[in-house]
Amino acid sequence: MVSMADKVSDKILSRPWWQLFIGVLVTVVATLLLTRPAASVMSMTPLSGLMTLKAMAAEAMPYETALANQKPIFIEFYADWCTTCQSMASTVNALHKAYGEQVNFVMLDIDDPQWAEQVAEFGASGVPQFTLLEGTQQSVKTWIGKVPQPVFRSVFDQIVG
Repeated sequence: MVSMADKVSDKILSRPWWQLFIGVLVTVVATLLLTRPAASVMSMTPLSGLMTLKAMAAEAMPYETALANQKPIFIEFYADWCTTCQSMASTVNALHKAYGEQVNFVMLDIDDPQWAEQVAEFGASGVPQFTLLEGTQQSVKTWIGKVPQPVFRSVFDQIVG
């Protein structure tokens, strides 16, 4: 008695080899195309986010200088280990490029003891925390976590516009 598996394998083996090859090739190509990550995901790796975060921290305006010049202040409370902080680095960098002339961008590492007073003053209990102050140092808005760029821009446009 011929089993069902034998019938299936006989049908497969009776096809020309090129049909099998094309079938396998189409399956592999379809799998690769359907399972590849979106381009936006590939453009921001954790390492590039950390590098951008570090570069921004190095270029950020010192806290005391920002307080002295009467411009609105955008404070980012961050930590190097924070993956959300790393993923937000490109968003904050774009904001800095767009509004850097009108707004002071300050970055305070919550793990650095020198910022303990500011962490307590602004209630930074989670990172990233973004706090926007008017030029008079009155709080305008605070965001915690991942925030879309258009949300920031709408508030920035009201402050600087």
